[in-house]
Amino acid sequence: MWVAGLVLWILALVPPWSTWSGHYQFVQAIQFAIFAFCVPTLLVVGAPWRRIGLAHHATIQIGPDGTKDDRQYLKLIDRLALNRSVSTHQQRTVAVALVFIALTIFWRVAPVVDFLIRHEWLTVVESLSLVGVGAVLFTDLVESPPLTPGTTRPYRISIATGVMWSAWVVAYLGAMSHNSWYHGFHHVAGQGISLAADQQLSAGFLWLLSAVVFVPIIFWNLIYWLQSDEDPNAEMGKLLREERARGFFGTN
Repeated sequence: MWVAGLVLWILALVPPWSTWSGHYQFVQAIQFAIFAFCVPTLLVVGAPWRRIGLAHHATIQIGPDGTKDDRQYLKLIDRLALNRSVSTHQQRTVAVALVFIALTIFWRVAPVVDFLIRHEWLTVVESLSLVGVGAVLFTDLVESPPLTPGTTRPYRISIATGVMWSAWVVAYLGAMSHNSWYHGFHHVAGQGISLAADQQLSAGFLWLLSAVVFVPIIFWNLIYWLQSDEDPNAEMGKLLREERARGFFGTN
């Protein structure tokens, strides 16, 4: 999957896609969704941590306190996996999600998109920022062996839903606007697609691609949570009590 993510990333950066994104709003929206949602998911789900030397090839058995001698053989991803196995990082994940949402909104505001159209090189910066922060976020939403999410399933469900809805809201506002937010796209009556159609297609593709990424994550975690041995209602009550006791941004 990581190869598909890299290929998709490259295709979205080079012609003809880069050329089309400067002429059509919906193509630019698809390009954005590829950078923000599709590529990070594919890279994280299929990340070859062991193949590139960031994780040990063999499974190393480490006690919960991480005190066994084998700890010295752990590599970067192994250490992250061990850290996540002994503690949760809900507040950190929420903070990363908020940064990611702010970043996705930033790259969709009118002055930034208009500047992107005039300066194609900035698309590389856009892709690096979205893919980078998105990959960090998705490591807490999906499995990336040997790395596991550092949050409980209710958190994964709520965070994935919140990020998806934020993309939907921005797309909806753009589609319902009487005038296009972006002035860099030029539409000539009777030639090509109309302004209204371009706006509607832009919103539709953002909804579709974000849903394709986040809906499976939401339902996958929901199904596993409901099938777990613990009572979901009791687990949710426990989480709420813990958050009230230590404060939302308290330490773990």
